[in-house]
Amino acid sequence: MNANLTINYDDIIGKIDPRLWGSFTEQLGRSIYTGIYQPGHPQADSNGFRKDVIEAILKLKVPLIRYPGGNFVSGYNWEDGIGPKDQRPRRLDLAWKSIETNEFGLHEFINWCRLVNAQPDMAINLGTRGIDAARNLIEYCNFSKGTYWSDLRRKNGAEEPFNIKVWSLGNEMDGDWQIGHKTAEEYGRLAHETAKAMRIVDPNIELIASGSSLHNMPTFGKWEETILDHVYDDIDYLSLHQYYDDYDHDIAKFLASSEDFDSFINDVIAICDAVKARKHSNKIINLAMDEWNVWYHSKETDAQQKPWQQAPTLLEDHYTFADALVVGGLAITLMKHADRVKIGCLAQLVNVIAPIMTRPSGEPSVWYQSIFYPFMQVSNLGQGLSLKVKKEVKAYQINNRDIPYVDAAAVYNSKKQEIVLFIENKSSDSINLNCSFNNFDIQKLLTSTTFSGYNLDLTNEQQVMKLRTSKTTSLEDDCLRAQLEPYSWNVARIKVEV
Repeated sequence: MNANLTINYDDIIGKIDPRLWGSFTEQLGRSIYTGIYQPGHPQADSNGFRKDVIEAILKLKVPLIRYPGGNFVSGYNWEDGIGPKDQRPRRLDLAWKSIETNEFGLHEFINWCRLVNAQPDMAINLGTRGIDAARNLIEYCNFSKGTYWSDLRRKNGAEEPFNIKVWSLGNEMDGDWQIGHKTAEEYGRLAHETAKAMRIVDPNIELIASGSSLHNMPTFGKWEETILDHVYDDIDYLSLHQYYDDYDHDIAKFLASSEDFDSFINDVIAICDAVKARKHSNKIINLAMDEWNVWYHSKETDAQQKPWQQAPTLLEDHYTFADALVVGGLAITLMKHADRVKIGCLAQLVNVIAPIMTRPSGEPSVWYQSIFYPFMQVSNLGQGLSLKVKKEVKAYQINNRDIPYVDAAAVYNSKKQEIVLFIENKSSDSINLNCSFNNFDIQKLLTSTTFSGYNLDLTNEQQVMKLRTSKTTSLEDDCLRAQLEPYSWNVARIKVEV
């Protein structure tokens, strides 16, 4: 099989916002406790932050981290996580039926974000709380001094404001599983009034409204339209959440997840733009895909967990090589929508449906899941202008939809003067790739890697996975040629001049 790709310098989708490669953590399972925070661990610093985990996160170059939820935030009192740790209350977390010690809270999160070079995306509780808690929280975080909440922050050790600029107005409020679930009318009205109050305190913040938590939600579409009627002029982004699974154990269908992902994004863009037209507005609402990943391995085990444990083992999917290919395909889709999807959060970062796993004790203390590798490559190399890729390649059908055997994204980085190609082979056969470039002066092939050759059903614990240098990739007559291995994730960097 052959695949012919064409990339034109003038065919620009949009600039990739670095925050597209953000992530997410919440007080869920071992995401925080024994994940990023474990006082007394041999790798913990003086604040209890695990240095081995920080080192792993720095490899991902995650620019933004959403916190504290997730479902957890809808029953969370942010005041529980400030002040002396020995005075913080132990609470029941109703979202995950766990005991929350509140040993890790707001100040710890901000200090840890600084260590991993990430800005915070602070979610606020619009489930059991609302306007009053939100206005107090933003005063605590962003107001300089001279008021009750700002001076309390200073008393608690932070003289300067945290200056948090990205805020999420609740989480998955369309879901009945959410503590304080609301109808679209209820949420839209509350989000509008909360946004109004928050912007009075800090007019320079960016706000994300809670959109559909899954593409197949029964309220999808109507939910977005209704809440946008309330908050269109208040917000900057509308959120989307989407997870994929392989319960059918059908690799062709599983790899087609990226096409459903693409359809979901297109649908939400269409809704946003329809409301824009109806309101006669000049404002464009961009999207925040602030939860996305593969999630299904741990659900049976989670159902057997006893409730009311402290930092229980929950949502600890151990990812296969097939899962890594799907995550790579989803990342390619995000790059194809760089004009409208500006924020993304791989959910989550450590231990909970995560690329990074830890052990509370023993060696190795940290290990990387299969999905770590494609995400590391897109987060490090997927920076610059996203370019359209014209494809000539055979396709297969899933649910009456054509799924090309080769999927690809191209990014032009003007600072480095290079094109980065992200290419996935969804076929069980090798494919001959030919990629031509228009209006680029091709200089040389810098690097070419492949992630391939592994058993689709095995994890990185069962088979040691790593990126390999591709031995079949070359530049000939300004054309990139390669033999793509079956079921493979491939990345090539090419030096260019324009």
